[in-house]
Amino acid sequence: MRRRRHRPGRRILAPATTAALAAALLVAAPAPASAAPLTLSNFQLRPNAYGTDLLERADDIPMVKATVTQIMGDLNRRRDPGDGPAVTIGGACNPAAVGTGVSIRRSICFNEGDNETTEWYPQGVTSVADMQADQQWGDSPQQLIVSWYDRNGGTGGQRGVRISFVDRATGAYRHVLLVYPKRSGDTIDYESVRVSQDPQSGDYGKALHAGGILWYGDHLFVADTARGFRVFDMRRIYDLGASENGTTKDESKVGLVGDTYHAHAYRYIMPQVGSWTRTAATGDKCTENDGSPNFSYVSLDRSGADHLLAGEYCHSDHAVNGRVAAWPMAGAFDADGEPVMDPGYRWNADAAHNLPDSNIQGATRFNDRWYLTRSRGITGLGTFYTTRPVTSSTGTLSIAGHKPISKGPEDLSHWPGILDDPTLGEMWTVAEHPGSDEDGTGQGQRMLYAWAP
Repeated sequence: MRRRRHRPGRRILAPATTAALAAALLVAAPAPASAAPLTLSNFQLRPNAYGTDLLERADDIPMVKATVTQIMGDLNRRRDPGDGPAVTIGGACNPAAVGTGVSIRRSICFNEGDNETTEWYPQGVTSVADMQADQQWGDSPQQLIVSWYDRNGGTGGQRGVRISFVDRATGAYRHVLLVYPKRSGDTIDYESVRVSQDPQSGDYGKALHAGGILWYGDHLFVADTARGFRVFDMRRIYDLGASENGTTKDESKVGLVGDTYHAHAYRYIMPQVGSWTRTAATGDKCTENDGSPNFSYVSLDRSGADHLLAGEYCHSDHAVNGRVAAWPMAGAFDADGEPVMDPGYRWNADAAHNLPDSNIQGATRFNDRWYLTRSRGITGLGTFYTTRPVTSSTGTLSIAGHKPISKGPEDLSHWPGILDDPTLGEMWTVAEHPGSDEDGTGQGQRMLYAWAP
């Protein structure tokens, strides 16, 4: 596989005739909320206490490795033509997700099983445009990645988090299971990714929410709501189908069972290699007394020095609207371009802001403006906010404009006009709610889509 070197680059980076959409366009200004603390020390992160141990466990998994290029040549899912187009240019492949008049530039629909399942919910979005500035991984098709969490505990067990590698042009995709590597003596095992990997914890049976993801260089950052970020590595993907000691036949099993490795019937796994954890104490969630934030969504700002962006979801019933922050990406990597794993190191945010509204599900930044997605329940169209330019490292964001987007918008990812293109480009999100046009749920449909800001 030929992979171009990661290099920084400039990030260059729709209204309706129906009454419902008109109402969405005329969303009243959010009510003022009290502010949570914006002391930058509250946003400090450290590597996990294991140092390089997770990475070493991942490397010791005794199976055949795979590559991103291989996965992109082995996509096994796509919407059936009888159910509609897999990709629609200039519109919605699932119109029920957006209503009339929302301006969609490109949309991708999942197959019937993934569209209608209530077991898996899509959450995070990232792309090869986040991965590196020239928006290309070797000779592979341009990829998007979507994260899903196992909402209901799965078939015969807790399946955790999967990610979908998606071909932006064709809509074909394949799921890869994220796993947590374990060691017992000389035996290497792994399990699904959970809120806590401690079997004695009450959160052991809960799937990590994976509300935001960021593909940057070789690494995938996954939001860990209560802690920070889990880190995975694109160079450490394993192929159970090509391994003599692996199987893809039993949905109920994960990890080493007898002499055979399982992955809930998925062919590929990607083990965790590290994590970042907040250092400050947390207070009462989404209150004026909160300390370090939750990590609900993730994105990238490449309009200056590359920055990882993250923010927290606070419901309208909470006292405050939540916060967003920015960390310089250079601070997460050593001189060789590998994630820092020294537990004594600290990664410091250089900006933090209070959000201007509640229920924010995704955020990104470009040329000092923030862009936000807000959800409005199962049946209401979401809102896309553009803020006024930010001129200080802390403060409350102020809304400059808004427009309707789909029901259930989630994480936000920016796909800019490439390199020196003067346009802002497009924004990507995923509509999370299951359902079909005919099922009468009023939930709309899932859809991965982009629009012009």
